[in-house]
Amino acid sequence: MMNNNTLRTRQMRRLSMQKSSEEEEVIVDINTTPLIDVMLVLLVMLIITIPLQTQSVQLALGSGEPVQAEPPPSLTVGIDFDNTISFDNQNVANEDALQQKFKEIAALPDQPTIFIKPNRLASYKTVAIIMADAQRLGIKKIGIMGQN
Repeated sequence: MMNNNTLRTRQMRRLSMQKSSEEEEVIVDINTTPLIDVMLVLLVMLIITIPLQTQSVQLALGSGEPVQAEPPPSLTVGIDFDNTISFDNQNVANEDALQQKFKEIAALPDQPTIFIKPNRLASYKTVAIIMADAQRLGIKKIGIMGQN
């Protein structure tokens, strides 16, 4: 009779011999990575070579001469160094006369642009009052000219 240890040892040897023979089996699977790479390259080439369909709309374009655009009308409110006010190079007697001119301009359907041209030494208060009056009376296009 054999003891249990001897039997176990023999069984372990048999198992180890079987394992070594199993490890030598040849793998028969196909490596598909290169095949997938080639297919992706072909797909990209196909997508690039397909012509893009563009949608278009037929327009009947005019063949006339271009219209010369006239510059928009503009008026200048000048403020001198001593805070005297001029409207389009004509002196204005007082602020009420300037407000009356602003009302006339605001009533026009196509308002000209009002440019305020203050002197460097004119007070900020006078400039602010004229701008506020023009806006309050309905002038929509107001600009400030700098000293050039």
